[in-house]
Amino acid sequence: MAVSLTENAANRVRTYLAKRGGMGLRLGVKTVGCSGKAYVVDYADTIEPNDQVFESHGVKVIIDRANLGYLDGTEVDFAREGMSESFK
Repeated sequence: MAVSLTENAANRVRTYLAKRGGMGLRLGVKTVGCSGKAYVVDYADTIEPNDQVFESHGVKVIIDRANLGYLDGTEVDFAREGMSESFK
């Protein structure tokens, strides 16, 4: 199982963590609506016992093991489009 960041995403995470502190980037999945799923991207301040940690371009990517089946093989990118910027 593997989850990775593009170099652009890793640079953004490193820059943000240098300002706010934290352990890395947390990825997850949550239920939305009646039967849908949505990705959750946030900064992680802790690593919990049930977390799986991957490292990509020197940045920790932290995922609760319950979400690994949904996220295996995912590559996260960071993009700026006009005035908006987001992880994709």
